[in-house]
Amino acid sequence: MRVLIIEDDKEAASYLTRALDEAGHASDHAADGDAGQQLAEAGGYDVLVVDRMLPKRDGLSIVEDLRQKNDRTPVLILSALGQVDDRVAGLRAGGDDYLTKPYAFSELLARIEALARRNRPGDVDTSYRVGDLTLDRLNQKVTRGGTDIPLQPREFRLLEYMMRNAGQVVTRTMLLEHVWDYHFDPQTNVIDVHVSRLRSKIDKGFERPLLHTIRGAGYMIRDTVPG
Repeated sequence: MRVLIIEDDKEAASYLTRALDEAGHASDHAADGDAGQQLAEAGGYDVLVVDRMLPKRDGLSIVEDLRQKNDRTPVLILSALGQVDDRVAGLRAGGDDYLTKPYAFSELLARIEALARRNRPGDVDTSYRVGDLTLDRLNQKVTRGGTDIPLQPREFRLLEYMMRNAGQVVTRTMLLEHVWDYHFDPQTNVIDVHVSRLRSKIDKGFERPLLHTIRGAGYMIRDTVPG
């Protein structure tokens, strides 16, 4: 599951990002309303977690604008404003759920997973397939040829990103930014190490490889060996 967190409190956002990562989910973070609006409109998220009080643009106006543009991505509004009128305003603005701060992460996780399941029919792809390899985003399950392949959370995120971009070259920089949320020297070998581990799990013992190294460029996952 891919989640966009729009939250100006750096400590709160860091906690939530880390907790989602440990739960096996990918997340992006925007620290103000304008940045959040841009990322939300770019799409590709299963759920948006939106704080109400944000610099530059408040959370409710973001949700209202998305709904006016017929963007149906589920939204969980997260706010310290917890009166009945506040919750009603959030839901009427287009929010699908409303959670008051402080909150228990287990409850937040259950709520966003429920929103993602609710949005499943026909709205977003919840699984990817390349050849006989299948990844189920919501159930965090990977199989190849009917055999379950257990992955660590980071490996799952790495495979999800690559399968979402199947047939295209994925550079090390792209992986650092979208899977690790890092912005540093792409020559670091953290990518190579994780790709090697992932390759051993999804390709070892199968007739044909799916994960290919593109010399001087990056990696590609596809059902046939690239020419």
